[in-house]
Amino acid sequence: MKRGFLGALALLLALVLANPLLAADTRDFFKVGVVTSISGELATGGNVTKRGYDLWAAAVNAQGGIAIGGKKYPVKLFYADAQSQPSQGAAAAERLITQEHVDFILGPYSSGVTMAVAPVVEKYQVPTITGSAESPLIWTNKFLYTFGTIPPVSFTGAVPIKTLTEMKHPATAVILGSNDTFSKATAESFQAAAKAEGIRVLKFNIVPSNQDLTPLMSAVRGLRPDVVAFGGHDEELIKLVKSLQQINYTPKALLMHYGVTEPAFIEALGKSANQVLGASVWTEDARTHGALLWPDAKTYAAAALKAYQVPADYTQAGSSAAGLAFQAALQQIGATPPLSEQARVDLVKALETLDIQTFYGRINFATEGQYYHANVGLTPLTVQIQDGKVVVVGPQEDAQAPLHYPMTAWRDR
Repeated sequence: MKRGFLGALALLLALVLANPLLAADTRDFFKVGVVTSISGELATGGNVTKRGYDLWAAAVNAQGGIAIGGKKYPVKLFYADAQSQPSQGAAAAERLITQEHVDFILGPYSSGVTMAVAPVVEKYQVPTITGSAESPLIWTNKFLYTFGTIPPVSFTGAVPIKTLTEMKHPATAVILGSNDTFSKATAESFQAAAKAEGIRVLKFNIVPSNQDLTPLMSAVRGLRPDVVAFGGHDEELIKLVKSLQQINYTPKALLMHYGVTEPAFIEALGKSANQVLGASVWTEDARTHGALLWPDAKTYAAAALKAYQVPADYTQAGSSAAGLAFQAALQQIGATPPLSEQARVDLVKALETLDIQTFYGRINFATEGQYYHANVGLTPLTVQIQDGKVVVVGPQEDAQAPLHYPMTAWRDR
């Protein structure tokens, strides 16, 4: 009998060691892993996602936690720094799962890190929502356990080009992208949209990340395109504007994507940020409503400003919305911590059927096709910096102000 008991105990121990997720302790709070870039070249954007995740956790816990079955369960965030490197992000996700035994994960800022993290969470079957990554490659890989609250750039990138064409009819464009997963996809989206709208693309090129853009812009100046469109991250976009100023070349339209709505972009460039165009899915003036935590966009924006003294952009909002999505799905299935393997499977199914209205807009994840598990519930917007503020200039039915075109020369500002 004793030998049989010891054998069973040894077998149980072996199972626990083979699957670290079985070692999770009994607790009355949700352990939420967060993988994002707190350091490295993408730290600015990584800290935007951190603000969004932190604000959601603080708001949930201020109400006592997530209400499930008549009881409230707080959330505790466990951060792991991806250091702006895909390999570090993958290792960070594995540590959170196998050592911290997190219930689910709020995902990376960048697409490259997200692509590295996705196979890890797939292996351990841990649901993950990124509030930031936008590369179409994430969703065409159809990872079962990875979701995103921001639509891919292939879903949003065509909108500013279409707005320009409908309102101002530019004839030519130069389109460039930095050599990383997100930026390449952004440039390719701009190129496809330009061709579809009949804009002649004079030059399309993918360039090394973080290179000096001044020589490149000097070559572009010789082509005199109506539109210069660039896919890159926040620091690169700032450098691009400074390069154009340095050579004193002002295109009729300067189009970017993420980074334009990030407060650091306006802060770094001042008046030079004005009239730059971008794409977004959320602004603080968006006409949204929701039942969870924040009733509308203005309320969320006010809470974010009070907490961080920095205006919220769509990435911060999307990161907070990722928390809301988990919150709503957990309530839907009545799951309590710690989550079992079956509960995590049920959580994925709940996320797939989720269709809710929030301060961020509609959250509804696609379950098939090229946008698999990306949020397709939002309406893409064309935004422009005007007087130091992000305003919607298209589509026309959503416009808050007329589009400024052509851009005012740098020397006349």
